[in-house]
Amino acid sequence: MSRLDPAVARVTDRVISRSQASRAAYLEMIEAQRDHGTNRGVLSCGNLAHAFAAAEEDKPAIRAGGAMNIGIVTAYNDMLSAHQPYGRYPELIKVFAREKGATAQVAGGVPAMCDGVTQGQAGMELSLFSRDSIALSTAVALSHAMFEGVALLGICDKIVPGLLIGALRFGHVPAMLIPGGPMPSGLPNKEKARVRQLYAEGKADRDELLDAEAASYHSPGTCTFYGTANSNQMMMEVMGLHAPNAAFVNPGTKLRQELTRAAIHRITEIGWRGNDYRPLGRMIDERAIVNAAVGLMATGGSTNHAIHLPAIARAAGITIDWADLEALSEAVPLLARVYPNGQGDVNDFHRAGGMAFVVRELLDAGLLHGDILTAWPGGLDAWRSEPALDGDALAWTPAVETSRDDAMLRPASAPFQPTGGMRLLQGNLGRAVIKTSAVEEERWVIEAPARVFADQDAVIAAFKAGELERDVVVVVRFQGPAANGMPELHKLTPSLGVLQDRGFRVALVTDGRMSGASGKVPAAIHLYPEALHGGPVSRIADGDIIRVDAVAGTIDAVGVALETRPPAARPKPAPGTGRELFALFRTGCDDAEHGASPLLHAMETE
Repeated sequence: MSRLDPAVARVTDRVISRSQASRAAYLEMIEAQRDHGTNRGVLSCGNLAHAFAAAEEDKPAIRAGGAMNIGIVTAYNDMLSAHQPYGRYPELIKVFAREKGATAQVAGGVPAMCDGVTQGQAGMELSLFSRDSIALSTAVALSHAMFEGVALLGICDKIVPGLLIGALRFGHVPAMLIPGGPMPSGLPNKEKARVRQLYAEGKADRDELLDAEAASYHSPGTCTFYGTANSNQMMMEVMGLHAPNAAFVNPGTKLRQELTRAAIHRITEIGWRGNDYRPLGRMIDERAIVNAAVGLMATGGSTNHAIHLPAIARAAGITIDWADLEALSEAVPLLARVYPNGQGDVNDFHRAGGMAFVVRELLDAGLLHGDILTAWPGGLDAWRSEPALDGDALAWTPAVETSRDDAMLRPASAPFQPTGGMRLLQGNLGRAVIKTSAVEEERWVIEAPARVFADQDAVIAAFKAGELERDVVVVVRFQGPAANGMPELHKLTPSLGVLQDRGFRVALVTDGRMSGASGKVPAAIHLYPEALHGGPVSRIADGDIIRVDAVAGTIDAVGVALETRPPAARPKPAPGTGRELFALFRTGCDDAEHGASPLLHAMETE
């Protein structure tokens, strides 16, 4: 095994030191839970009879209590393409469990909203906190003391983080995530983006736009761009929580089925009654969290994980912050360019060598912790190989020696750039992050007059009226987690892209989020203190000169004494679409750098 890179070692040591007390408390909690908590042995006869009443052929095994019972937590719905394939997974999982003398039951379902459906709509204000709803639902599902193993069925943006946050409260139980895979490639993502921009300019009609979108999002499976959903899958690989390199195998294939079978078989082998006990709370340790961050930087992953990764870590008693992410970004080379950072999609990435190639390169460069406790035997070295079929049997073959497409995937010795794709910005406007991996380097520094808005619809109206035909920093405030749930502002991407293509110097500054699929236009996002809390962004006025500098890592209002101005008044919250039901989450959450989680904030302050 290669010697660990000094920068990765320093960040890991810092995270371990910072987390010492909270991690110890977490581990003490899960040890106590194993001995005295959620355990079938504590159930009364009435409790147990309720739990196996509908188990049909598995009833005798569950009643006897001698075999592992796997709890399935599923994000299935058939409106969300990534999760539609999960419809029949419980039936298959029960069969696969029986093959190993175990049983399985659906413990519960969790919500799975689609940001692709809610982008630019009122429902997007529920999106971020759907993660915390998923965590709550996962905890409810696992609270029945019936399960010695857990299969987590989820893929997309908030779903994987929510499943992990909830499952980590039952961290004494072994768990694996079971991916469903990406849909086959449709209309190239760059062509889809081109039609979106034409529509924004009034040069394409709605039917043309809908045709392009439907040709891109066309079948069951995860969307094929490298946004938050596919970044989730990458993180689960480098954290060792999948069957090795299962993430990007298409749905409905024999290989996909065999990977699911292998994962369920493996769960039965890592329970606390055997000799290879691997509880989730031990697998997700400080090194695994650092691995996830390294993977994000090496592949140009979604900036949404600057929020989600700290939240997942906190659920395991670990603290990682944006300074840690930046330090890793400075040390980790960019090995992949997947749309929106490049031309090809995740299917092209997988064909080029995929995660097996990335993991091998990062391990050999000393940039990943190879000795983490993974769900699979052999540590992260098992991820040096890619899955294949040998007849009907699952096998793994070594990662390709050289990339099959060096416009998509490169070795650590000849990366696309020597640093990763994310930077921390600090200045008199607060702290924010910026994704540079999809932005041309000549646009890493933007200084221009501000135009200030309180919502994205007002930005689009100004664009259509020709009011933004100049160098401009578009400031969209009152979009933070406490203000309105921190919606993604991906709806702005086509309009801002048009302005940039017309030759203007353009940037976005917001206390909201951008989609994991966003790129091209420099965007300083997740800015805090947010406007609702009186942050400096609430004091910016039209015409103030704003400098976003991803080279120096700064974000400032230039030559403006912001502290002398009163903060702008908050717009009246919009009613409807269930937003009122999330008022408790908005008032109880913390800032983006700590994960913007009302659940974790309340848990730690109780």
